[in-house]
Amino acid sequence: MTAFHYLLPALLVTAAHAGELTLETKPFTVSHSLKATVLPESVVTIRLDAKAWEVFKIVSIASHGSTIKKGEPLIAFETDAVDRKLADSKQALTVAELGMAQAELDLSTLEKTVPELLLRMERGAKMAAEELAYFQDTRRKADEESADQSLKRQEQILTSYQEELKQLLKMYEADDITEDTEEIILKKQRDSVAYAEFALRMEALDHKRKKAVALPRELIALTEKRDDTALQLSKAKLDLPRSLELKKIEMEKLKTSLKRQREELADLEQDRKLFEIKAPADGLFYFGAIENGTWVTGDIIKALVPKSPVPVGKNLACFIPATSKLMVEALATQADAEALAKGAKGFAVLDGKDDVLIPVTLSKSSEIPNLQGTYSTTFTAEWPKSLTPAAGQSLNVKIISYSNEKAIAVPTKAIELGAKGWTIEVRLADGKTEHRVVTRGKSNNEITEITTGAEAGQVVIVP
Repeated sequence: MTAFHYLLPALLVTAAHAGELTLETKPFTVSHSLKATVLPESVVTIRLDAKAWEVFKIVSIASHGSTIKKGEPLIAFETDAVDRKLADSKQALTVAELGMAQAELDLSTLEKTVPELLLRMERGAKMAAEELAYFQDTRRKADEESADQSLKRQEQILTSYQEELKQLLKMYEADDITEDTEEIILKKQRDSVAYAEFALRMEALDHKRKKAVALPRELIALTEKRDDTALQLSKAKLDLPRSLELKKIEMEKLKTSLKRQREELADLEQDRKLFEIKAPADGLFYFGAIENGTWVTGDIIKALVPKSPVPVGKNLACFIPATSKLMVEALATQADAEALAKGAKGFAVLDGKDDVLIPVTLSKSSEIPNLQGTYSTTFTAEWPKSLTPAAGQSLNVKIISYSNEKAIAVPTKAIELGAKGWTIEVRLADGKTEHRVVTRGKSNNEITEITTGAEAGQVVIVP
């Protein structure tokens, strides 16, 4: 017999003969048996919540269940790769910051030069248009008149020299003998005439080219310059502001990129702190994790060995501070969770220690089921001095949720649900039977309490 037999509900009916029971008032209890685990009240879950680094390879790890002093290492990981990454990231950040500074200078310069460039181009376009207009309205005609006047002047010079030579020849022909001085004067005058003839030919060529070629070409050049500067100005009015906007967008992209690099470096530096996990206090180191009132190990245990990589973002192990109280954690069914109220008392026994009763009290129960449909239930325990429990050990818990010292109860199978509600079949004094409407009370599955509709001494028919 186990230590729980005193908790089992007493049989509340007496058999008259097979299939019939005579009702009596006797004590009735509803008890609940739960499988439970010894777990610490407070625990430090060890997991690698890394943001930037993914590869954590174990170098050393404390043994499962080992006693650890505050500050001693629990798990250490290889650091060579992450340290190289940190160095590269810092160098890349420095380069990015210099690039950002240069981009800011370029943008500042562009903001100052774009308006000035547009102003200069507007002046250039205006001057080109004015030059063309002046050429068309005034200067071309003036240049043509000047060319005509230069040609006419050169003709006049030639005519003058020719007339002077003619007069000299007439004057010297009167003498029979031409003196040397006269010959010199005639030669000089003939040279002047020849030069004037040459100058006139050159002036005639320049005159012809200027009017036929140079001035029309200048018109074309001035027109093209006006059109080109106007086109460049029109294009610049679109391109320069657009280039300024593109530079601003580039700056924003650089700012965003630089911010991300800084955040990534900060995340990496934070992740670097995970490469050596130390005990926050004196306590015990356990592989696996405590989740929803259960100690979970699973496949993660296989990874907790040197040279093995461990997953990021998963519970790996747990540290139990020496000051943490040990609680009794169970997963109750919905029926048990609904029946048990805070403060309910009972007893627990460790597997293999049935001779030691451990008083327990329900301290907390979840109102919402977990994904498996059970409810996390926590009991405080009065641990006997003769017992030293360890986290993770299994227990059996028995709790009485209801007790009535003077109850009338029947086997649950003797109650039927009909059109008028719950009924039992009773035998009458004449030997006949009839169905009586009753009100059900608490139930412990096999036996159900009847609160109204039945009384001691009645004989109930049991199917």
